Amino acid sequence: MATNLALDDELIIQALTVGHHKTKREAVTAALKEYIAHKKQLNIFKFFGSVDFDAKYDYKKARER
Repeated sequence: MATNLALDDELIIQALTVGHHKTKREAVTAALKEYIAHKKQLNIFKFFGSVDFDAKYDYKKARER
């Protein structure tokens, strides 16, 4: 899918430099992948407090199976 975007040239140059990317496309693709991964990680917070914790669970014993 071809898309035309008006991007900040300074940001693109910094992304190319810092990420050692050869092309603008590589830099933008890497940035989008990292953005998506970050947003997915933030969704984990909604599970805090919703999982029951068993204080008596012995994880070392479970390894012996």
